[in-house]
Amino acid sequence: MKTLTILRHAKSSWKDSSLSDHDRPLNKRGEGDAPVMGARIQQAGIRPSLIVCSPAVRAWTTAKLIAQEISYPNEFLQRDERLYLAGVQRVIDLLCEQDVGFNSIMIVGHNPGFTDFANYLVPGLTHNIPTCGVVSVMIDTDDWNLKTKKNVELTTYDYPKNKT
Repeated sequence: MKTLTILRHAKSSWKDSSLSDHDRPLNKRGEGDAPVMGARIQQAGIRPSLIVCSPAVRAWTTAKLIAQEISYPNEFLQRDERLYLAGVQRVIDLLCEQDVGFNSIMIVGHNPGFTDFANYLVPGLTHNIPTCGVVSVMIDTDDWNLKTKKNVELTTYDYPKNKT
């Protein structure tokens, strides 16, 4: 069994129109939501052995804030350009390359690709993973090859405004 956690970056700022999309930071709400969701991730028992993140500033900052809350060492965070605005196939390709020794991986990135990927794993899950939303699944597999459908069980779907 493998655990895969999909985390959409926290709310970003559009204040500075001179910044590229890649360089947009988190806004105040995003800076507050990420630690809250990190605490919820920890409470849910999600303990990634690897976190791979889009290098976009808003995703990288979210990953660092989450890592701090779950006691994941920042020096082990990995950036991968392929997660920047990745679609389903690119996410699958990235995961296929991961070592089978990792039993729990978290990916941090963007919509619409992350919502599409979550729905690939759990059909009909959601029309939109909100900012700083997290989807975690258990996958009945010994490796990270998700090119063929696997038996997938949803274990967590949470987001900052979720009151349950």
